Amino acid sequence: MMEGLVKVSIDINGKKYTDDVEPRLLLVDFIRDIARLKGTHIGCDTTSCGACTILIDGMSVKSCTMFAVEADGRKIQTVESLATDDKLHPLQEAFWEHHALQCGYCTPGMLMSSTFLLSRNSDPTEEEIREGIAGNICRCTGYINIIKAVKDAAGKINAGKETE
Repeated sequence: MMEGLVKVSIDINGKKYTDDVEPRLLLVDFIRDIARLKGTHIGCDTTSCGACTILIDGMSVKSCTMFAVEADGRKIQTVESLATDDKLHPLQEAFWEHHALQCGYCTPGMLMSSTFLLSRNSDPTEEEIREGIAGNICRCTGYINIIKAVKDAAGKINAGKETE
């Protein structure tokens, strides 16, 4: 290990990534540059936009607000974890079906914030959805279709639980 570097090991989407990093390396940069997962977007570097939202140990976090060394030993979930076996997650399907994205830049953060919301509230109201995505900025859609998509995804997820 080079002087001044810190060894970190982070579980991202079930795969362990270990590297020696500068203590000031942002988690979003670790995800994008070391883990090579490009779904987490860098939008503002000031925590304003939410494009870099991920889940850490199940909690919604803006990855530009955290250093990689703070995530050492933690479990991270990025947007790449949502689809499984080439099948979109119900949230991804709903975003597509409801045209809840235009340029798509905010979409990974919106999906992760919505994932967190639905993990805590399986049937949110429109107001609860608005509150759940309040930390994410979309400059294209006006949010109406995003809200419809999250509501629809909640219904699909709940219907899937009933058939299990």
